[in-house]
Amino acid sequence: MTRIKICGITRAEDALAVARSGADAIGFVFYDKSPRYVTPQQAAKLARAVPPFVTLVGLFVNSSDEYVRDVLAQVPLDVLQFHGEETPEFCRQFGRPYLKAIRVKPGVDLVQCAASYSAAQGLLLDAFVEGTQGGTGESFDWSLIPRELSLPLILSGGLHAGNVAEAIRKIRPYAVDVSSGVEAAKGIKDAAKVAAFINEVKQIDLQLS
Repeated sequence: MTRIKICGITRAEDALAVARSGADAIGFVFYDKSPRYVTPQQAAKLARAVPPFVTLVGLFVNSSDEYVRDVLAQVPLDVLQFHGEETPEFCRQFGRPYLKAIRVKPGVDLVQCAASYSAAQGLLLDAFVEGTQGGTGESFDWSLIPRELSLPLILSGGLHAGNVAEAIRKIRPYAVDVSSGVEAAKGIKDAAKVAAFINEVKQIDLQLS
């Protein structure tokens, strides 16, 4: 079954709605240039609102190791997600499972990326948009994804209830990751859109099983 991560949670009511709709993971953005940014103190409060058995993911972009450790001291994150130019050595130093995000464009060797970050739990593929680090709502050319990767594939970038079934049918990712595609406004999730997205994932999984 395709796992589902809803990223960019900024409100306790959204965290609850996402968890109750059946998401497997919730993402907090610790990147202060993002409209979905939360402080470690805010994220700690949000984490307390999340029911059991939902994975908490922290998203970082070219952060210092001191900042990552400060967040970890305050927020009970299960998985770290790195969206910048972090090296494999940087990513694995924290003793936590991690995902490495790759912004996909022609010429990016995803097979080599997976080999370089072989200690990662998965490779998260997002759209390359100049001057941004994800969360743009833009999709990318899925044909650039090789058939075989040595790491589990998390598909992101421009997903929403209207295209996630097609994405799963074509790519068969381990997981899908959505943020802007289930929002009423940046950082504010729409419970109906969240439910519709998750329902589409579950329906296509049943068809493909």
